[in-house]
Amino acid sequence: MSPGDGRVIFHIALARDWNAANQDGTYRVSTRDATLEEVGFIHASFAHQVAGVGSLFYRDVGEPLIVLTIDTDRLEVPVVVEPADGGGEAFPHIYGPLPTSAVIAVRRATVTDDGRFLVDGTEGP
Repeated sequence: MSPGDGRVIFHIALARDWNAANQDGTYRVSTRDATLEEVGFIHASFAHQVAGVGSLFYRDVGEPLIVLTIDTDRLEVPVVVEPADGGGEAFPHIYGPLPTSAVIAVRRATVTDDGRFLVDGTEGP
Protein backbone atom coordinates (compact mmCIF):
# COMPACT_ATOMS: atom_id res chain seq x y z
CA MET A 1 0.00 0.00 0.00
CA SER A 2 1.25 3.50 -0.77
CA PRO A 3 1.69 6.55 -0.75
CA GLY A 4 3.04 7.31 2.69
CA ASP A 5 4.44 4.61 4.90
CA GLY A 6 1.39 2.46 4.18
CA ARG A 7 1.06 1.23 7.72
CA VAL A 8 -0.82 4.21 9.15
CA ILE A 9 -3.97 5.70 7.63
CA PHE A 10 -6.58 8.09 8.97
CA HIS A 11 -10.37 8.33 9.22
CA ILE A 12 -12.43 11.39 10.15
CA ALA A 13 -15.33 10.51 12.42
CA LEU A 14 -18.07 12.03 14.48
CA ALA A 15 -17.12 11.62 18.12
CA ARG A 16 -20.52 10.08 18.88
CA ASP A 17 -19.98 7.34 16.27
CA TRP A 18 -16.57 6.50 17.74
CA ASN A 19 -18.03 6.44 21.27
CA ALA A 20 -20.71 4.01 20.12
CA ALA A 21 -18.08 1.79 18.48
CA ASN A 22 -16.20 1.55 21.75
CA GLN A 23 -19.23 -0.14 23.29
CA ASP A 24 -18.96 -3.22 21.03
CA GLY A 25 -15.36 -2.98 19.78
CA THR A 26 -16.15 -2.38 16.10
CA TYR A 27 -16.53 0.81 14.04
CA ARG A 28 -18.82 0.51 11.01
CA VAL A 29 -19.27 4.05 9.62
CA SER A 30 -18.03 4.51 6.06
CA THR A 31 -18.21 8.28 5.90
CA ARG A 32 -20.48 11.05 7.04
CA ASP A 33 -24.09 9.80 7.02
CA ALA A 34 -23.24 6.42 5.46
CA THR A 35 -22.49 3.00 6.96
CA LEU A 36 -20.02 0.32 5.92
CA GLU A 37 -22.98 -1.82 4.86
CA GLU A 38 -24.33 0.93 2.59
CA VAL A 39 -21.02 1.80 0.90
CA GLY A 40 -19.07 -1.47 1.09
CA PHE A 41 -15.94 -0.01 2.67
CA ILE A 42 -14.76 2.59 5.19
CA HIS A 43 -13.26 5.73 3.67
CA ALA A 44 -9.79 6.61 4.91
CA SER A 45 -7.00 9.02 4.01
CA PHE A 46 -3.25 9.26 3.95
CA ALA A 47 -1.75 11.96 6.18
CA HIS A 48 -1.46 14.52 3.37
CA GLN A 49 -5.16 14.08 2.49
CA VAL A 50 -6.80 14.54 5.89
CA ALA A 51 -7.04 18.34 5.93
CA GLY A 52 -8.54 18.49 2.43
CA VAL A 53 -11.12 15.80 3.16
CA GLY A 54 -12.03 17.45 6.45
CA SER A 55 -12.45 20.89 4.90
CA LEU A 56 -14.51 19.56 2.00
CA PHE A 57 -16.84 17.09 3.70
CA TYR A 58 -17.06 18.19 7.34
CA ARG A 59 -17.13 21.98 7.07
CA ASP A 60 -20.75 22.30 8.21
CA VAL A 61 -20.74 19.66 10.97
CA GLY A 62 -21.91 21.20 14.22
CA GLU A 63 -20.80 18.42 16.54
CA PRO A 64 -17.44 17.15 17.80
CA LEU A 65 -15.13 15.57 15.24
CA ILE A 66 -12.15 13.30 15.73
CA VAL A 67 -9.44 11.80 13.56
CA LEU A 68 -8.69 8.12 14.05
CA THR A 69 -5.12 6.96 13.41
CA ILE A 70 -5.33 3.38 12.16
CA ASP A 71 -2.53 0.82 12.19
CA THR A 72 -3.25 -1.25 9.08
CA ASP A 73 -1.14 -4.13 10.46
CA ARG A 74 -3.87 -4.58 13.07
CA LEU A 75 -6.64 -5.02 10.49
CA GLU A 76 -7.94 -8.41 9.41
CA VAL A 77 -9.63 -7.01 6.30
CA PRO A 78 -8.10 -5.65 3.09
CA VAL A 79 -7.11 -2.03 2.62
CA VAL A 80 -7.23 -1.10 -1.05
CA VAL A 81 -5.92 2.17 -2.46
CA GLU A 82 -8.39 3.31 -5.11
CA PRO A 83 -9.13 6.51 -7.01
CA ALA A 84 -11.95 8.68 -5.70
CA ASP A 85 -15.23 8.68 -7.63
CA GLY A 86 -14.58 10.38 -10.92
CA GLY A 87 -10.91 9.40 -10.98
CA GLY A 88 -8.08 11.51 -9.71
CA GLU A 89 -6.38 11.08 -6.36
CA ALA A 90 -6.33 7.63 -4.75
CA PHE A 91 -7.46 6.98 -1.18
CA PRO A 92 -7.24 3.95 1.11
CA HIS A 93 -10.51 2.05 1.57
CA ILE A 94 -10.99 -0.42 4.42
CA TYR A 95 -13.06 -3.37 3.15
CA GLY A 96 -14.65 -4.49 6.39
CA PRO A 97 -15.33 -3.42 9.94
CA LEU A 98 -12.68 -1.49 11.82
CA PRO A 99 -11.83 -3.08 15.18
CA THR A 100 -11.30 -0.38 17.79
CA SER A 101 -8.06 -2.18 18.70
CA ALA A 102 -6.59 -1.12 15.33
CA VAL A 103 -6.93 2.56 16.26
CA ILE A 104 -3.67 3.72 17.81
CA ALA A 105 -4.60 7.37 18.38
CA VAL A 106 -7.76 9.47 18.58
CA ARG A 107 -7.37 13.23 18.15
CA ARG A 108 -9.85 16.08 18.30
CA ALA A 109 -10.58 17.93 15.08
CA THR A 110 -12.35 21.16 14.17
CA VAL A 111 -13.13 23.18 11.08
CA THR A 112 -12.41 26.89 11.41
CA ASP A 113 -14.78 29.61 10.22
CA ASP A 114 -12.58 30.07 7.15
CA GLY A 115 -12.78 26.32 6.33
CA ARG A 116 -9.41 25.04 7.56
CA PHE A 117 -9.48 21.55 9.09
CA LEU A 118 -7.42 21.40 12.27
CA VAL A 119 -6.36 18.33 14.24
CA ASP A 120 -5.49 19.13 17.86
CA GLY A 121 -5.32 22.79 16.85
CA THR A 122 -2.88 22.36 13.93
CA GLU A 123 -3.28 21.59 10.24
CA GLY A 124 -2.90 17.92 9.32
CA PRO A 125 -2.65 14.80 11.45
